[in-house]
Amino acid sequence: MATSLCAGPTKTRAHSGLNFTLVGGERMTYAYPLHFSMKHFLKETDFKPHEAAEVFALARELKAKRGRHTPPVLEHQTWALIFSKSSTRTRVSFEVGVHELGGNPLFLNKNDIQLGRGESVEDTAKVLSRFVHGLIVRTYDHSEVERLAASGTIPVINALTDFLHPCQIYTDAFTMAERWAPKGGDLFASLKGRKIAFLGDTACNMANSWILGAALFGMKISLAGPKGFEPGAEINALLKQEGFAQNYQYTTDPFEAVKDADVVYTDVWVSMGKEEETKQRIAQMSPYAVTGALFAAAKPDAYFMHCLPAHSGEEVFQEVLDNPRSIIFDQAENRLHTQKAIMAVLAQQPRA
Repeated sequence: MATSLCAGPTKTRAHSGLNFTLVGGERMTYAYPLHFSMKHFLKETDFKPHEAAEVFALARELKAKRGRHTPPVLEHQTWALIFSKSSTRTRVSFEVGVHELGGNPLFLNKNDIQLGRGESVEDTAKVLSRFVHGLIVRTYDHSEVERLAASGTIPVINALTDFLHPCQIYTDAFTMAERWAPKGGDLFASLKGRKIAFLGDTACNMANSWILGAALFGMKISLAGPKGFEPGAEINALLKQEGFAQNYQYTTDPFEAVKDADVVYTDVWVSMGKEEETKQRIAQMSPYAVTGALFAAAKPDAYFMHCLPAHSGEEVFQEVLDNPRSIIFDQAENRLHTQKAIMAVLAQQPRA
């Protein structure tokens, strides 16, 4: 059964699911149908292709109508953000997103709660399930978000682990699709057959997530990085578990990777927790920096993307960051709209 989102300035609201009847003021409808049966977002494939398509369509509507009417799908709800890692884009976009959807964001640094003093993940999930309506978790060990989801009775969103970063990948794909889909057209379908080239540390969480995301979206992906930093057994096992063939190409030649690419993508070479390896990593990965010459070897209309923060002169040169086809700040903005769509969907699911 199709449902819809509506919003408008009003003093009284009656709402059920994603349907909002509003009294007073202009009526604006979010009419895209949503059909979901899951309640966590821990990895890209937690949404099936048709569900991901619906998330993108809702993100487009929320973006277009921001500042006018946003459906209060989190009204009277509090969503907790548990962060073990520092953040700019992730924290701000989620806090603003919860607020704009009518909810209350509650930021919890892991060291400020008992989880940082030895309380079990399982007990934490059970306790917080009595207080809040959703968890947004940014941590190191991917099993932590899985255990929170398994032990609690509220939706859990993976806001980054050392293994995967699904919110970023959905944001990136949405940002690409905005450019490739015809106006009002199918955003998800516009991704099919497109090629992304990922350069640098191809064993990092962003590379893992893009390997899984490309399989879900029907995209081609080529990764280039030094030996010893190639995609690992864990992502290969996850691909198999999710029913995908090993869909990616790995090479040590960056120019081979970017050939015919629609998007050239990189990330920092030294992730949080790897700071002691900084000198070694920079030395090994310097041949994979996105220079003007390397970017020019992709398609003439290729875009450059980076999940930020960027380190000019390391993984990417300033001339590429300043290129008109660099869309890094559109990426950053779209974290807000895409994550609002994800939260709006998860908030409507039956609780365990």
